[in-house]
Amino acid sequence: MSTRITIIGAGPGGYTAAFEAAKAGAEVTLVESARMGGTCLNCGCIPTKTLKSSAEALETIRRAAEFGLSGAGDARVDMPAVVARKRKVIETLRGGLEKTCARLKVRLVRGRGRVIDASLVEVALDDGSVENVPGDKVVIATGSNTLNVPSLPIDHTHILTSDDALEIDHVPARLLVVGGGVVGTELAFIFRSFGSHVTVVEGQSRLLPVPSVDEEMSKLLLREMKKKGIAVELCRTVNSTVVENGVVKARLGPSPFLPPESIPESAKKEACLEADAVFVTVGRTPNTEGLGLAEAGIATDSRGYIVADECLETNVPGVYAIGDVLGPARIMLAHMAVAEGHIAAANCLGAKRAVSYDVVPSGIFSSPEVGDVGLTEAQAKAAGTDVAVGLFQFRELGKAQAMGELPGVFKLVADKATGKLLGAHIAGAHATDLIAEAALALHMGATARDLAETIHAHPTLAEGVFEAAHMI
Repeated sequence: MSTRITIIGAGPGGYTAAFEAAKAGAEVTLVESARMGGTCLNCGCIPTKTLKSSAEALETIRRAAEFGLSGAGDARVDMPAVVARKRKVIETLRGGLEKTCARLKVRLVRGRGRVIDASLVEVALDDGSVENVPGDKVVIATGSNTLNVPSLPIDHTHILTSDDALEIDHVPARLLVVGGGVVGTELAFIFRSFGSHVTVVEGQSRLLPVPSVDEEMSKLLLREMKKKGIAVELCRTVNSTVVENGVVKARLGPSPFLPPESIPESAKKEACLEADAVFVTVGRTPNTEGLGLAEAGIATDSRGYIVADECLETNVPGVYAIGDVLGPARIMLAHMAVAEGHIAAANCLGAKRAVSYDVVPSGIFSSPEVGDVGLTEAQAKAAGTDVAVGLFQFRELGKAQAMGELPGVFKLVADKATGKLLGAHIAGAHATDLIAEAALALHMGATARDLAETIHAHPTLAEGVFEAAHMI
């Protein structure tokens, strides 16, 4: 008899685990309460990149004269058409996932799953009935959701979640983006291209204040924001908001997340900003409501995220957890969830594979893009390593000049004694694609010399990796 696996959540981690287990001969039931594809496909990775593609097309048209092209006309954004295109892309990809379910004989159940134990999941079906799904193993892949902030009461009209931002049918004249992390920076650049006057408020002392992003990339992105006319308020938070006559009045104060002595005097003063819309892009919270975790005895941390071991198994034998529901103690990225999905599926079928977070690239679709993998320079130094750094500017590449994409830098971090590559950080055009070479190099334990001795095609942007390696 084949192993019966019930997977709750059909996001990147969940559907990957389902497909891999089914291909290995398991009997798989995939439970989803909303839409196939999860956050990434429906209100995250894919829709933001689709909107960014529209923004980039608009910027290209506006720059036509730089390339010797005339008669481009007066290009304007049509938000309903942009949103319609986004929905079409999502529907196409979602349909592909549903077809794969059918082809692999993965049973897709529409409803909310509740874990009883590894052998039973109770599903509240969309039609109001309840179905008991027996099995041998359970994988929880329910992801995360936007976080509610008391000072920013979401009304879905003027104060919006990042999900709402992807459905907005107009371009706000004045836009306040709260949070200068990944989502906030992406939306800020997109809506600036669409025509909004954008202000970004970030509680930390730099943009993209996440451990994986090298400070050099943050500084470059700040410069590019200012060049594009995006105002940035660092070391500040929004203390309160009031909506009056369709206008949001936001009161800013010094960040409570920083030592007072580290906050510049200019940021210590209270200020009031007015905006036609506010995008709230701070924090995530686990989708665990109604899962029955406490009743099933499944351990969670202080923020409600599920606790699992290196093999992704919870404290309840036979119950696994993957993806965002594991929280920031792991890595909350769609492709990490996919990797965890592969491992969870294998472990449900008898393997004992441990997950590794040592080499996980990330891509940030700002303007310019940012790609990174491995240690930052600061992290490597903090670990006691004597580092060597190789830097190379985008503007020195023939391909970048031909494309008119000059802002950007390649940065490689290596062990000075051995030359072993420790990290790579790229800001510039197609950085999210270019980082793949460095990820493979780190995975294989390559040195900077290995990269420098690898012949790269000319003229390409990838030559920047080659040139940066020669600087070490």
